Amino acid sequence: MGERKRILLVGVGMGNRDQLTREAEEAIRGSGLLLGSARLLSQFRDLDLPQEALIRPRELAAAIQESEAEQIAVLFSGDPGYFSLARSLLPLLEGLEVEVLPGVSSLSCLCARLGTSWQDVFSLSCHGRDEGVVAAVQSHSRCFVLTGGVFRVETVCKMLTKAGLGQLLATAGERLSYPEERVVTDTVEALSRDSFADLSVLLVENPRPVQRIFQAPGLSDDAFHRGKVPMTKEEVRALVISKLRLCSRDVLWDVGAGTGSVSVEAALCLTEGTVWAVERRAEACELIHRNREQFQLSNLHLVEGEAPQVLHGLCAPDSVFIGGSSGALRDIVGAALEKNPAVRIVCSAITLETLQEALGAIRHFGFQDTEVVQLSVTRSASVGPYHMMRAENPVYLISMEKPL
Repeated sequence: MGERKRILLVGVGMGNRDQLTREAEEAIRGSGLLLGSARLLSQFRDLDLPQEALIRPRELAAAIQESEAEQIAVLFSGDPGYFSLARSLLPLLEGLEVEVLPGVSSLSCLCARLGTSWQDVFSLSCHGRDEGVVAAVQSHSRCFVLTGGVFRVETVCKMLTKAGLGQLLATAGERLSYPEERVVTDTVEALSRDSFADLSVLLVENPRPVQRIFQAPGLSDDAFHRGKVPMTKEEVRALVISKLRLCSRDVLWDVGAGTGSVSVEAALCLTEGTVWAVERRAEACELIHRNREQFQLSNLHLVEGEAPQVLHGLCAPDSVFIGGSSGALRDIVGAALEKNPAVRIVCSAITLETLQEALGAIRHFGFQDTEVVQLSVTRSASVGPYHMMRAENPVYLISMEKPL
């Protein structure tokens, strides 16, 4: 009997039976056992078929193995291929005849309500867990979020508002396909003050996502607001970003951020990560704020205050750039290691005294993976009708890491 079993993984749409495809309706009617959540099974009480309310993949697999029914339908909300437990169930059904029947997903349903396409929408699930929704929204022009559990629509919107994304336009879809369906479009901040049912979804529009115009760092110095605050120059910034070895979801501390030029370059690389620009001088903080706004970087956060004192309240960094330390370099390195013993640190130095501080920190903390690079840049400069090469001050870049 077991070899003849036919298992159907059926997408039933949002939950309203009217959304069923004819293929799915016939498959359910022809089955000897229905499995799925109580909410989905309640739509088919009139069929007088044996039903078991199960949702855990291993429990479903066990029920399928134990059943003598020749055809069993497992019901999934939306589409089985879109953030459903079908992915976990399929490997447990190896050796059985399994067929997947598609259904209407919440993504396609909400976009249909809005009269818009969804081919360019980035989607993720926050159903009961935070899957990097802030990072996803800040780096995509359109982001669809499945919500539920502790991460309801209003909770997600509060997270986005706290991250500086509260003025983005968003649409919440509550109990889609049911008679009490509600679709609300407003700012993220406004939606954070509303209340939505557990069965809700969110579509957020970001007209200016964090994106690099070109892949490598190397923004012109003229692209930044500069004032009279010292700035890490273009060629040095490019090498600093290279030495930091950033990954898209990393957290970076830029300590002694100055104008924020390294923070900006890093934030453009960390499309799903975060940059904390730490600076004590009021004039520099104003420039960082202006440069952040100019590049529309919601993942760049300014921390005003003296390092290392203000570092203790920050989340653990994956990498740290120390562009200015005011004589506290060793303490700054220590604060970073306290948060993450495997942190990668890059320091810049234009004086031999700062270089010695960095080398002293390497010895003091026992770094093993270290490197010192001296960078000398010479640029052309116009002198009347002629051009001459003018040397910039040499810069030392000191990299250190303690691999675990």
